[in-house]
Amino acid sequence: MKFQFRGTGAELGRRNVIDRAIGSGLLIRVLELQFPAKEAGLPEGCESADVLPALAFQRNLFAAIDILQDQAEKLLEEIKPKPSCIICDTHIAWIAETADKFQIPRIIFDGMRTLCIQDIRNKIRTTEERAYGVVINTFEELEQRYVDKIRRLKDGRVWCIGPLSLCNNDNLDKSQRGNKASFHKEDKDSLIKWLDSWPPESVVYACLGSLGRITVVQFVELALGLEASGYPFILVIKAGEGQEPIDDWISKNGFEKRTKERGLLIQGWAPQVLILSHPSIGGFLTHCCWNSTLEGIAAGVPVITWPLFSEQFLNERYLVHVLKMGVSVGSQGVMHLGEEENPEVQVNKEEVTKAIKKVTAKEKEINDWRKRAKELQKRQ
Repeated sequence: MKFQFRGTGAELGRRNVIDRAIGSGLLIRVLELQFPAKEAGLPEGCESADVLPALAFQRNLFAAIDILQDQAEKLLEEIKPKPSCIICDTHIAWIAETADKFQIPRIIFDGMRTLCIQDIRNKIRTTEERAYGVVINTFEELEQRYVDKIRRLKDGRVWCIGPLSLCNNDNLDKSQRGNKASFHKEDKDSLIKWLDSWPPESVVYACLGSLGRITVVQFVELALGLEASGYPFILVIKAGEGQEPIDDWISKNGFEKRTKERGLLIQGWAPQVLILSHPSIGGFLTHCCWNSTLEGIAAGVPVITWPLFSEQFLNERYLVHVLKMGVSVGSQGVMHLGEEENPEVQVNKEEVTKAIKKVTAKEKEINDWRKRAKELQKRQ
């Protein structure tokens, strides 16, 4: 079977894993689309939500994606042979029109749940209903009831292909999964050496995602909670607009210097799959986006859950109350984008420390959490 991958310039800059897949003999052809950043009023190089300089550019991003339709259709007119199917993001509504126009079956790959934005919600629902089938980043043993329900709705045309992180087998693949640009070989070697210095299941890895933005007062509670736990930790700090107050606090408070013997701070993107797969990791403090949820499950690591927005609260309930492979820090409210100056503290440092100690301690209940995480890992 031959595969053709379409992407834009900056997105194709993340294609190291695809290149190695091609080198291994897989029949993949990469076709590039020119992202219309300038036409849509975006700065050059802004081709995805995680690199937007400000929230005000979100509408520009959606507009740029709409402009891509003409380019995509010209490619479909030219390439031979015609594709047997199109696998696409459910949130790009025009792909449904294009697939119908060229009479190509369309299969949805949904990386996150539908967004409740009035002007695009109906378009997304319509494209889902018109799709030939669905591929899902999950595995049946994880959520069999829900997979069965979707399969009935789509006349059996549902394929579970996850966890996708399992395709990254060696350390190079793991370190370059996602945005490799901010993490180099020297960083990877230094990180592995640091992880190797700690006993098995002793390190807490804390990362609240590339899109989530927490307030500086809330970040302080997270940092001080990690410090008070007494466990070694890795803390990933989001880079970009709005992060200056957090950087200032780290510098003025002396947090990094004070915790340097057992704390590692990573600014920007971190090689999460590489970190989670290391035997020294004993707990994963996560915002519960679906990718991170699956990566934690794939690694067999118990979780400390801190959802911020969207479907993350549902994922938390599934992890904590259904799968029973972790504990919540107690976050109850949505962290709205654009409210980074909000002084309210939803989760205090004591709750963070308590959750970490629950997951990393050696009592029977904690061992049960770890046991369930390992059992799920084996059933993938």
